[in-house]
Amino acid sequence: MRIFVTGATGFIGRALVPRLQRDGHTIVAWARSATRARALLGADVEIVTGALGGPPAVEALRRSDGIVNLAGEPIVGKRWTPARRARLEQSRVGLTEQLIDAMAAAGMRRGVLVSGSAVGYYGDRGDESLTESSAHGDDFLARICIGWESAARKAENLGARVVLLRTGVVLGRAGGALAQMLPPFRVGAGGPIGSGRQYFPWIHLHDLVAIIAAALTDSSYRGPVNVVAPEQATARDFALALGHALNRPAVLPVPAIALRLIFGEAAIVLLASQRVEPRELTARGFGWEFPRLDAALDDVLSDRVATVVYRGELDGRYELRAKAVVNAPADRTFAFFSKAENLGLLTPASMKFSIDGIAPAMQTGSVIDYHIALGPVPVRWRTRIAEWESGRSFVDIQDKGPYQLWRHRHRFREEGGRTLMDDQVLYTPPFGPLGRIAHWLFIAPALRRIFQYRSDVIRLRFG
Repeated sequence: MRIFVTGATGFIGRALVPRLQRDGHTIVAWARSATRARALLGADVEIVTGALGGPPAVEALRRSDGIVNLAGEPIVGKRWTPARRARLEQSRVGLTEQLIDAMAAAGMRRGVLVSGSAVGYYGDRGDESLTESSAHGDDFLARICIGWESAARKAENLGARVVLLRTGVVLGRAGGALAQMLPPFRVGAGGPIGSGRQYFPWIHLHDLVAIIAAALTDSSYRGPVNVVAPEQATARDFALALGHALNRPAVLPVPAIALRLIFGEAAIVLLASQRVEPRELTARGFGWEFPRLDAALDDVLSDRVATVVYRGELDGRYELRAKAVVNAPADRTFAFFSKAENLGLLTPASMKFSIDGIAPAMQTGSVIDYHIALGPVPVRWRTRIAEWESGRSFVDIQDKGPYQLWRHRHRFREEGGRTLMDDQVLYTPPFGPLGRIAHWLFIAPALRRIFQYRSDVIRLRFG
């Protein structure tokens, strides 16, 4: 299928794109910035910019078989001032209305629209068991969801099958709500939010994008779908599970009154109770990869892919090794990794990876200039391909950048139709003795997280 995606550069969209590519779909991403979208989504995505009702977007929709509508400003993190309320509503309801108008202008009379919504549709419901047929709530977030779904349902008048994703809190690496929760929990200062008795519906990011992939191709998906895991948890359960995954205590509660003072009405997102059941997913036999909270958090927070060892005073004071099994033959795997544009797809969005100019074809002697962010610090990096053996291995070295030395060897070996990847990085941080302290405190953990993120993208892209 040819899939038109809004919100492709967001937290969910960045995982969805490689997941749909795994199934052989062609992705057309509507984005405000072509440069940023290319940096985040890689080489194999068609990017459309401009107004949703403009000729490029309308033409892209005319040639599409399905649409995934994920656009929307983040709900959590700021007070709901009148201006912010308007932005939240426009980015969901208003944009979805524009999308439906563009579909009509494109003459779409078929296909499927999978559109975002949230469990906030139900409002604060205490211990009540909530299914897709339950009544909606009446607070601000519920009203947004009602308008959002109502706008999407207008696509049914165009002959489209419409699926509405009432999504719980999405747990994934390097983004989403969990990224905002982690800092206090990492230092042992986390704990239950409010009373801790409110239900906390959740879903692993990989299960969410698998559900979207199924909804696109399985015609039995129609109407609202509660996109949550089957294991129900309260806020207290979640806090204890997160503390256990981090090996930290999680007993310091965050009082509801403090949240209301900080966020005002927006605190309802954290304090509302929604005991949501995934009845439609269960009826369709969907198989969750992460049905249990402890397993989901362990997967999201682990960084076991890469190991780092000290090499003494040799060139390259430290060695990082990482291995991965890719569910694809070596020629396909090597082709993916040999496209410089895919470096951004494999890099956490927080690092703000961006290639300067046009990415060159990869071969011995190729030079790639790019920018990244190391925390709050922007850094320029120049990589040179020092060795290139097509289909088998290549070596990139840092010509300019933050390290005294950086040499990364990538090896690819096919076995039984799959590819065994072996990465070896020899590197020396700057600043001498201070660099050694910084290495164990910050650099080594950051590198392990980066390679774990890359492993997640490989899982999504190739299975």
